Amino acid sequence: MKYGVNTMVWTTRVGQKQEALFSRIGEWGFDGAELFLSPEEPADIASVKRTLDRLNLERTTCSVLPRESHLVSTQSEVRARGIEYLKRCLERAADLGAPLMCGPIYAGLGMMSGSRRTEEEWKWAVEGLRVVARRGEELGVTLCLEPLNRFETYFLNTLQDAARLVREIAAPNVRIHFDTFHANIEEQHPAAAVRSVGKDIGHVHISENDRGTPGTGHVDWRGILSALKDVGYDGWLTIESFAEPEPELASAASIWRDLAPSGDDLARQGLNFIKDLTKDLGIQ
Repeated sequence: MKYGVNTMVWTTRVGQKQEALFSRIGEWGFDGAELFLSPEEPADIASVKRTLDRLNLERTTCSVLPRESHLVSTQSEVRARGIEYLKRCLERAADLGAPLMCGPIYAGLGMMSGSRRTEEEWKWAVEGLRVVARRGEELGVTLCLEPLNRFETYFLNTLQDAARLVREIAAPNVRIHFDTFHANIEEQHPAAAVRSVGKDIGHVHISENDRGTPGTGHVDWRGILSALKDVGYDGWLTIESFAEPEPELASAASIWRDLAPSGDDLARQGLNFIKDLTKDLGIQ
């Protein structure tokens, strides 16, 4: 396994000011950092890449789609903008030297239709992601699609549905992004859900049931990690939470209270907990 931390624990805006943060991430024992991507962020890709290279930190990326540019809109021009948005993010991931981009990269962030998804919306997502996946394959970047809980999206909530979407896209560089926080809400038995789709899992976010520090709540960490071991997953275990979110992110993720004393505390304690548990389970 590799151990990562998403910089959204502290901020969505990454640049030279975060050099000290990246240094701490490496010193704590993380293998890499996960960066939020948009066509504007990080503002200076080249300098961020140099810093990460110098610190020997690997990197993954995550992204979300805005309401005006996403893949399941009834408006064809919005869907077209969503495809171009994701292509641009993939190009920036490649420029960073990141081989993976994850997230709910199908519907607009926080958008609700007031009803279940339609077959037409599903078709649009498949068609759009096939186009995006081809660009990702050219760049050597894998896409990992994240099901979210029902309060953040109506489009994709379970690992089984994510597996169906991955199968229908039928691209070698499209896989599932499994997040323990969302699974705690949507899966009756998260460990069993992992086993049911294991071969399709390409990325893992670890967060407690309250989106706080791993190990401080009631997530079945031993069961989930054992399931990941059993299905042969050996990718990233990346801590993702929002201990110090900017107002826009706090609103999008419905964070109305402190989830940890600080981002540093959440990252260090979460890493120590996960590393101790994987060692105890014999996970390399």
